[in-house]
Amino acid sequence: MKATVYVTIKENVLDPQGTAVQGALHSMGFAEVGKVRIGKYLEVELDTNDRAVAEAQLKEMCEKLLANTVVEDYRFELEG
Repeated sequence: MKATVYVTIKENVLDPQGTAVQGALHSMGFAEVGKVRIGKYLEVELDTNDRAVAEAQLKEMCEKLLANTVVEDYRFELEG
């Protein structure tokens, strides 16, 4: 089963990297760019066909390693 995991900084947390990218885009002539937020995209292959097991494992992975849940949110999608 394939999982796609998205990790993003929480809305109420400052994103200095996103702000830097926004400034760089503006300086390159992309004045129409508004707020930029930086995140992570991960693809994870799981050796199970049990959707409930996969969801439980992904939740545990995200909360223990893939996301810093103090300042980041995560969500995932399962295929297969």
